[in-house]
Amino acid sequence: MSKYIVTQNVADCIGCKACEVHCKDKNDNGEGSFFCKMIEVESHDGPIPKIDFVYMACFHCEKPWCVDACPTGAMQRRDKDGIVFVQESLCVGCKACITACPWGVPQWQEHTGKVDKCDLCKDRIDQGLEPACVTKCTTGCLTFSSPGEVSDARRQDFAEQLLQNRK
Repeated sequence: MSKYIVTQNVADCIGCKACEVHCKDKNDNGEGSFFCKMIEVESHDGPIPKIDFVYMACFHCEKPWCVDACPTGAMQRRDKDGIVFVQESLCVGCKACITACPWGVPQWQEHTGKVDKCDLCKDRIDQGLEPACVTKCTTGCLTFSSPGEVSDARRQDFAEQLLQNRK
């Protein structure tokens, strides 16, 4: 498991997509490429539809399929904290990692001819800072922490929010 996690308080999110914008700006992503996404989830409370926004980014898996699929070793997982990242100089653009990831996290970068993905802004983490998506979140609904800091009660609240929003 990764040493770090980004969690979201769905109830506080207004879907402004500031996380997406600041992530794109920090990482110089190509057109149509997003390392984090706000997914619209529709629910109904009677006849009135409701839209919630759910934050999606790389899960930094314990055993990442993208890393296993990469033939050049460009897709890597840091031992010290579990962050999964692309070593751009090793990437040949074969897109095997894109095919391997069940969540569609690795993104093709047309302008570089290589693949890239969310690395939790590892350069910022190494400086003691939080990822750009978290620091620029308009409502502060994104939180950067370690999985151990996310208490069982908070996980339960998050799960209940998601279930309530689906009804």
